[in-house]
Amino acid sequence: MSTARDKIREKLFPVEVTDVQHYTDRLFTLRTTRPGTFRFEAGEFTMLGLDTGQEVIQRAYSMTNATYDEELSFLSIKVQDGAFTSRLQYVEAGQELLVGKKPTGTLTIDAVAPGRNLYLFSTGTGIAPFMSLIQEPEIYNRYERIVLNHTCRLQAELVYDQYLRAGIHEHPLVGEEAAAQLLYYPTVTREDYYRTGRVTGHLEDGSLWGELGLDKLDPEQDRAMVCGGPDMLETLVDELKSRGFDPGDRGEAGGYAIEKAFVG
Repeated sequence: MSTARDKIREKLFPVEVTDVQHYTDRLFTLRTTRPGTFRFEAGEFTMLGLDTGQEVIQRAYSMTNATYDEELSFLSIKVQDGAFTSRLQYVEAGQELLVGKKPTGTLTIDAVAPGRNLYLFSTGTGIAPFMSLIQEPEIYNRYERIVLNHTCRLQAELVYDQYLRAGIHEHPLVGEEAAAQLLYYPTVTREDYYRTGRVTGHLEDGSLWGELGLDKLDPEQDRAMVCGGPDMLETLVDELKSRGFDPGDRGEAGGYAIEKAFVG
């Protein structure tokens, strides 16, 4: 007779952890093998599961890897008293994890209309879906520029900093396009850095596009995606709406998109 644990496992693929990298006492990345039948669209998320022997604990995670990569990769926070990440942070290469069989999400490329510039606004681990999106060739065909903003508390939490500055330019599939079209705009809120403060401040005073040499944000031509904490998301959505941007969703492209599954 199947148990509740068995029924949950039926909805998940067993995968093997191949690599774990710890960046700070709050952030780490991990890679796993990829089941042959696992398919997803850039920007989607799935469930990551841990089998404790008594139960399967699950949390939603966006894939940071490209849709065509042979492995899966994820970015995670560490919550010391959290039911999931308090265990996940100690996972090592060779151990088993579980990955949901049915990825989903609303931060896919068809949620926003083609246009001039695409702004990707993220805080903390909210950068995860955008790391997958910027490795898709189609995104460079749809927009003249892709502006990736990553706002973190500390410089050490900008875990993809070197990759976004130079590493992606060596990407075998999109390196040339990224070098010409991808603009990286990091900012830090709790320590000295060459660019500080929340990105909303950089929007309000126009320094965001001013520093990058772009024209002012225009709802008729530009598009945006937002992923981050609830306060940041609410503030940025209000800012975009006040500038005339309309929401989009999968199959109904609009001026901006957010991950609806994590809201509310």
